[in-house]
Amino acid sequence: MREVQIHPTAVVHPGAKIGDGCRVGPFSVVGAGVSLGPDCELISHTVIQGVTEAGEGCRFFPFCSIGLEPQDLKYRGEPTRVVIGSRNTFREFATVHAGTPGGGGVTTIADRNLFMAYSHVAHDCRVGSDTVFANGATLAGHVRVEDFSVIGAFSGVHQFCRIGAHAYIGGYSVITQDALPYVLTVGNRARAFGINLVGLKRKRFSEETLTALRRAYRLLFHSKLTTTRALAQIEKDLAGVPEVAYLISFIRSSERGIVK
Repeated sequence: MREVQIHPTAVVHPGAKIGDGCRVGPFSVVGAGVSLGPDCELISHTVIQGVTEAGEGCRFFPFCSIGLEPQDLKYRGEPTRVVIGSRNTFREFATVHAGTPGGGGVTTIADRNLFMAYSHVAHDCRVGSDTVFANGATLAGHVRVEDFSVIGAFSGVHQFCRIGAHAYIGGYSVITQDALPYVLTVGNRARAFGINLVGLKRKRFSEETLTALRRAYRLLFHSKLTTTRALAQIEKDLAGVPEVAYLISFIRSSERGIVK
């Protein structure tokens, strides 16, 4: 067993579960329903409350607030929770709120995400793995953010929207519909500006995959086909490419419509 370090000024409830090797810094507060996995670090002035579970190796920087009750006027103190995976980083003043009964009762964050200063994850959101939330990026309730996506500084995502995998949301954008995977989406109100070639190349997507995604995008937005006919053509020509098949599925399953 590795030693748990708790600063004398920290307030840790006796009912909290603190994993091996955790470090709880000065003036931090850890509530009764909190469970921290091994090697988590609360640098200082961190508040983690409610029924909140964090996996191994998460880091919480000063003044971030995790697991408190949601900013939902319908919430009446029901038992809800936050579940966080491993190796996540929450920078200064980042906030994550617990779920609501109407949204399934849980806010979830998977692994290896970076939440920069002042970013916000509202109640009942589902955040995947390896995402980046730049400074001030904000999710309203019930938003789903899929793996490897990036949400730019001071961008806001409307409730019940989805951000597709490998999507890139430019800074100061307002997202009111589903943002397509692999696509650069920017603006207030946001528009799609093509496949995010620079980001996908950095992630070592093959040239064949990039070519297929670009062709699919052109059929969707630069042909004279309706969306239904464009999807049928894409499915006929390119559905053998897994990334294109996912793009088709994402569009067809959209409930709010997609950013065009």
